[in-house]
Amino acid sequence: MKNVSIITEFVLLGLSSDPQIQTVLFVLFLGIYLLTLVGNTVMILIIKVDARLHTPMYFFLGHLSFLDLSFSSVTVPKMLQNFLSQKKSISVWGCITQSFFFTLSVGTEACLLSAMAYDRYAAICHPLLYTVVINTPLCTGIVSTAWAVGFSISLMNSLFVHKLHFCGSNIIPHFSCELPPLFPLSCTDPTVNEILLAVSCTSLGLLTLPPILFSYSRIISAILSIRSAEGQGKAFSTCSSHLTVVLLFYGTALFRYISPDSGSVLERVLSIQYSVITSLLNPLIYSFKNQEVKTALQRLLRQQKCASR
Repeated sequence: MKNVSIITEFVLLGLSSDPQIQTVLFVLFLGIYLLTLVGNTVMILIIKVDARLHTPMYFFLGHLSFLDLSFSSVTVPKMLQNFLSQKKSISVWGCITQSFFFTLSVGTEACLLSAMAYDRYAAICHPLLYTVVINTPLCTGIVSTAWAVGFSISLMNSLFVHKLHFCGSNIIPHFSCELPPLFPLSCTDPTVNEILLAVSCTSLGLLTLPPILFSYSRIISAILSIRSAEGQGKAFSTCSSHLTVVLLFYGTALFRYISPDSGSVLERVLSIQYSVITSLLNPLIYSFKNQEVKTALQRLLRQQKCASR
């Protein structure tokens, strides 16, 4: 190590090296980021001010919107900066910090989506006991546990990344500092880090996927047992938004982390899907598919219109 120059910053290759394409991408992702901020902020505001939405489902949805705001803000601002700058660099400490908050967001969102699946199961399969089973202390405990799990996984992996020494090539074939692209740049053996990340992803999957699969297997069974098509449609509408979000998030994130890191364009596209696009789509999916949210938004707009007169 005495004859090796330790690097102090990384270069993020991003999505393209063509200046014209970078300008187009800057405009595109700036628009996506602004819509994400507005959509999730409005969702949080509606849930907070409308007393009719003070239920467990919207309690979880409010936390999901806050998490989406955080998730998108971890990567997109730096990506936008790099689109406009010639030196697309990030310090080693800044990169590790970004990977910490990125992993925290992924872990917490996975746990929260799992909890929301159980909430939908209780609402559809046990409607008479719903308010007893899913109460305020339980919801608060579930959300706190989700953040604790995400923080623990992120802290554990970040502490081991701090032990790595980076030298030689400092080019990351990615637009953000996720953990897998960092390991090949280490001049110390990253085997322990790779094993720890694999164990963390496996543990998170075993913790969050079974409740989702169990909940939706029971939900589908309950919906099919309803005789009327109208009743089936009404029951399915209460969980279709969440199911869409789960498929978007898990479908891309799981494939990204169970496959070997190769620095391919496909990996960057998948990362954009679960770290950027999903945060944009979540409030849109829940508002378009949910009549209660649309009605609450209309009430809020009327109140603002009356207050401005």
